[in-house]
Amino acid sequence: MPRPNILLITSDQQHWHTLGVNNPEIYTPNLDRLAAQGTVFTRAYCPNPTCTPTRTSMITGMYPSQHGAYSLGTKLPETVPTVGEYLGEAGYRTALVGKAHFQPLIGSDLYPSLESYPILQDLDFWSSFDEPFYGFDHVELARNHTNEAHVGQHYALWLQAQGCENWRDYYLPPTGNSEEIRHHWPIPEEYHYDRWIADRSNALLQSYQQRGENFFLWASFFDPHPLYLAPEPWDTMYDPATLTIPTLTPGEHDYNPPTFQLTQQPQPDYTAWEEPHGNHMHGFHSHLHDREALAKDVAVYYGMISLMDKYIGQILDKLHELGLAKNTLVVFTSDHGHLFGQHGLIAKGAFHYEDLLRVPMIVRYPGVVSAGKESDSLQSLVDYAPTFLSAAGLDIPGTMTAVDQKKVWFGEQDKVRDHVLVENHHQPTTLYLKTYIDQRYKITAYLNHSCGELFDLQEDPNELHNRWHDPAYAELKSQLLLELLQASMQAEPVWMPRVAGA
Repeated sequence: MPRPNILLITSDQQHWHTLGVNNPEIYTPNLDRLAAQGTVFTRAYCPNPTCTPTRTSMITGMYPSQHGAYSLGTKLPETVPTVGEYLGEAGYRTALVGKAHFQPLIGSDLYPSLESYPILQDLDFWSSFDEPFYGFDHVELARNHTNEAHVGQHYALWLQAQGCENWRDYYLPPTGNSEEIRHHWPIPEEYHYDRWIADRSNALLQSYQQRGENFFLWASFFDPHPLYLAPEPWDTMYDPATLTIPTLTPGEHDYNPPTFQLTQQPQPDYTAWEEPHGNHMHGFHSHLHDREALAKDVAVYYGMISLMDKYIGQILDKLHELGLAKNTLVVFTSDHGHLFGQHGLIAKGAFHYEDLLRVPMIVRYPGVVSAGKESDSLQSLVDYAPTFLSAAGLDIPGTMTAVDQKKVWFGEQDKVRDHVLVENHHQPTTLYLKTYIDQRYKITAYLNHSCGELFDLQEDPNELHNRWHDPAYAELKSQLLLELLQASMQAEPVWMPRVAGA
């Protein structure tokens, strides 16, 4: 069998239950088609519920505590080896189109960032940029979500090339108010970054096919990450009144850590969790919201997914048109989940519910990956790098601490994991939690705090009853904490071989 091409397609902050194959309220015909032609993994998890750590884990095969980019506002050191480098050395062409987020919006002399101001919007720089970037020999980047001021890089160059000379009119100035525009985004669809990602990904596919080159291409979409904005007609595609909107169950946070309880207060005091000289803590604010307004947000969130699905379909169609589909391993997922009313919470934060940790995941490889199958085998996005190398017939380096899932993806084995680990080291000392999940249970422990969470996902799939302090679960709690410790030890890298007794 020839070694496969690899096409990775990702969304940003997409709830696992937002595919037409598992949710009849949303329209995703192209992802549904991909699911029908491949295997849907229903228990896929991110290694961290924020962008930079998980995205970096996907290309390094390391956990955030190991590769260095442990939180938002950090960067992946350029010295850390990536899957793209190993595939490139084996003759693959490697490219990333869309969102990288391996580096922060602010750089320093010690930690410079190509994704920071002012270079972010230096279009002269990006018009001539042709350097490798974390193992990708070709990148076309952007950093904004919807109408954020962070627009720039290759996307802005593409907008100009499309004749959109007034492209800045569709984006906020650096001091703009993010709430100035809500739901309807006046940008024409032809200038939306979904089209840019599809156009440029397809151009690369065309070039690889013409030259007969193996490729690893990551098409990295920005949506449906808030703000909830979409161009017409996608902003009104869904009727808020017809959608199921999750909500808080009274009393469900009574036995949760105080960070959960504070979210339901109008002006919560999170000072006990603040890092001295620290940065913004995502999610640590009031989550009180108007249900009707939230329904409108969810309607646009779904519209953003359906719009993205259209352009994912164009990439899949191009792959077929070029005759590449048969020998291309296609993987679709999202970097982490999203909260839109579940447990009374909005967006993301240090709240390790399934809604935020689980992600949609589809794998297709005609004739190799089973079609129309659903699997509850535990998956982690940190496993992608070693699995891609394994699928390409390459050795997995000792620096990668993740698990090779090839035999599971290819239907040769039911599972290779009996647990997943999720890290959330959001602040250096005050906010660090780690979660262990097996087929049935989930436990979360906090650095320097005695609080935690323990959920029985079989008996309590909606995670309404935290058993951390329940005497009836004391023995199980102790066992799961030991399992968490064992799992953390197993995940430590052993890249240096021991070749002598002394």
